[in-house]
Formats: sequence, C-alpha cells, structure tokens
Amino acid sequence: MDRLYLSKRGMEVEASPIRKLVPFAEEAKKRGIKVYHINIGQPDIPTPPFILEAMRAFSNPVLPYGPSQGLLELRQAIAEYFKRYNVNIDPCEVFITSGGSEAIFFTFLATMDPGDEVLIPEPYYTNYNGFANMAGVRIVPIPTDVESGFHLPDAEDIEKLVTSRTRAILLCSPNNPTGAVYTEDEYKRIKKIAEKYNLYIISDEVYREFIFNNTKPFSVLKLDTEPERLIVIDSISKRFSACGARIGFIATKNRKILANILKYGQARLCPPTIEQYGAIEGYKRLDEFLPDMIEEYKRRRDAAFEVIDNTPDIFALKPDGAFYAVLKLPVKDADHFAKWLLSDFNYDGKTVMVAPAKPFYRSENKGMSEVRIAYVLESRLMREALEILVMGLKEYKKKGLG
Repeated sequence: MDRLYLSKRGMEVEASPIRKLVPFAEEAKKRGIKVYHINIGQPDIPTPPFILEAMRAFSNPVLPYGPSQGLLELRQAIAEYFKRYNVNIDPCEVFITSGGSEAIFFTFLATMDPGDEVLIPEPYYTNYNGFANMAGVRIVPIPTDVESGFHLPDAEDIEKLVTSRTRAILLCSPNNPTGAVYTEDEYKRIKKIAEKYNLYIISDEVYREFIFNNTKPFSVLKLDTEPERLIVIDSISKRFSACGARIGFIATKNRKILANILKYGQARLCPPTIEQYGAIEGYKRLDEFLPDMIEEYKRRRDAAFEVIDNTPDIFALKPDGAFYAVLKLPVKDADHFAKWLLSDFNYDGKTVMVAPAKPFYRSENKGMSEVRIAYVLESRLMREALEILVMGLKEYKKKGLG
C-alpha cells in the first residue's frame, strides 16, 4: 500500500489551517471546558425563514439536473439585485456556482494557465491557496499590515510585483480576514495598474453589504474601465446566513470568460437546485432581513473592541466591515498560544478558540504574532470571549511562554 502513488498536486494542496485546531477544542470539551468559537466565520444568525420555506416548497416528483449556469430565475434575481448599486448586468452575464469556492476556482481556471500569477493583498482568505494550487496558479502577495488597518500600499510598490506572468489582481472588500474596506482611491489605484499591465480585476464581494462606517456598498463592476477585465465572485453564505446552501455566482460582462466557465460548469453538471429556490426568495426579500443583520454584526464588533481598545497588549484598528479582525498580540508564536488556550488554560471552566493569522499570509515570518477573530457570537458572549482571551494572554505571559 505504501508504494501506491499519490499525486504531487494533492500533496501540495493545504489542509484548512482554520480547522486544524479542532482536535484541541474537542479535547477541551471532553474535559468539560466551554469553548467560545470565534475562530471561524460561521454565522449564528438564523437563516431567514422564508428562504428555508422556499426550499421546503419544492414538490416536483423528480429532482432533475438543472442548467449548468444555474436557474434563469435566480440569475434574473441577481441581475435585479445589482440595480440597487447602479450596476446593469444581464442575467446571461451571471453564472451560478456551488458556493463562492467554486466561483473562485472556475475563475482561476478560466483566466490563467499553470504558471501564471495573481496578485492578492495579504493576509487573505486561506482557501485561495488551495484553489490556486489546484489550478497551477502562483499567488504573489501584496503586503499590508495591521498598523495601517491592512489598506493597500502605494501603486509603485504594487507595480514592482507585476511580471510577464501576472494575469490578475484579486481584491476582497470588505475583507476576510481583516475587515478592511477599500477606499475609492484604492480602487482607482488598482484600476490604473490593471489597465497599464492589461490585467483582470477579480473582486471577491461576499461581504459587500457588511459595512459599518456609513460607506455605501460597492461593486467593482462600477469601475470606469473596460468591463471585460472585471469579474465578481460572490456567495449567499454570509449575506443570507446560509453557508450550507452552497450557492455562489460569477458576474462579468466578459462573454468569452463565461463561455470558458460554462465548460467547467457542464463538467460538474449543475449547482444545487433546491437551494437556488431559497436564494431566489432571499434576493427578492433582501431588505426584510439584511439591515438588521448588519446592525447586529456592528454591535458585536463594538462589543469586542470595548475590550480590545482597553487592552494595551493588543493592537488592532477597528475594522470597517465584514465580521473579522486581525489582532496583534505580544507573543512570538500565535499558533502555540492558540493551542495553549485550548489545552492548558481556562477561566471558570471557559476558554476561547481563535485562528492563528500566519496561514493567512504567503510571505515568510509574517503574521506570527497575530490571530483572527470572527464576530459570530452575540454581543454579551463576544465581550466575554475577548475578556477570557485577555486573561489567557496575561497568564501566558506570566508563565513566560510568549
């Protein structure tokens, strides 16, 4: 059995770094410790009931294959949804995917060849690594830092990273894992670079509406450039609090890209059908639940930062969006600290699980002292989780472990 071959591709694809501490959390729970999970972006806000009802209402005697590009009614609903942001997109310019993950993978496959490069601000969503590896694409990180709130560097610094193999710049705003919301000037900076070097701009807009600073939600499809270079990847997972539905989409006016993507879509046959009916209802009734959801996440962020802002040992600028923050801690190895919180520490029978930030970076030795938190607990519990984190940090330093 040991002589059987395993693909190099499979060996090189990384396991999820966000979930690697799960065994430590499970062991803590076996010991009777309550674990506050602020390590992963799994919303606890109930999925709007009419979305679930629309799924349950499916009554056909047979559940057949659907169109590879997704149900027309859903693509129409998404095209209508974009009008609220003054973006005119035709339903045939929307391609439904099995979650935002497939949207990322298909976009890499359709726009880049093995050995090509994509520029992505780091830290970035860790699963970009897996999809890039599977597509044979190399990620080139654009450095950002916690001191600047993870905003983009000057154009000159970004241009230094462009090579003859660069094909695209991928942005995520509001950002996972940092919560940063890019400004109009930052988008203009990227637009000019993309035009100068003839690059695609791929925009991950899963958290588009999750903004807390009174800035209006934005789509890269509004940029004043050749529309053929603009590609949006999106998902209902967070917007509808429906991560398990696995419905995402790609939106672009580049019909050649869509023709490429259709080939991959036909190979995997079709996206989930019943869940698309739930998504249709969600987009039609968005205003019935989304404003309250955004306000709830803002309350959670503010509760967390009541503790963070009063803790000199933790550095972070309050993020403007998404439901994440990256915290800089006075520790040498945040991975060791995160494991220690689960294996060796508790306060009154409680501890906290965070995500070490190093895996969100591509560059060596970056993020070693940082962790990502997610505001996925209601405000009181979020505040308590951060207070436990602070107590754990003090104990960790007292023991000389940092």
